[in-house]
Amino acid sequence: MTKLMEWLFGVSVVGAAWALVSFDLLDLSLPQTYREVAWPMPLYLLVSFGCYSLATVGYRVATFNDCDEAAKELQGQIKEAKEDLRKKGLKM
Repeated sequence: MTKLMEWLFGVSVVGAAWALVSFDLLDLSLPQTYREVAWPMPLYLLVSFGCYSLATVGYRVATFNDCDEAAKELQGQIKEAKEDLRKKGLKM
């Protein structure tokens, strides 16, 4: 099973459970408070997912490793390119 299929299966199970509770499709005789809590649940899940995603991206950016060797190599390549362009008559 691919990761996409796993996610689609999980979302469909949660969506089916939400629909059963929100619309009382099986006549479960659930209290009204259950439906009042379940109705905005997709919005709560979406906001929670957004917060988690933002925190994950922020953490990964904060702990991003510096590549000093690659930076020096890139600076050297930039200098070589500038010298080559100067030799060809480009003024910077």
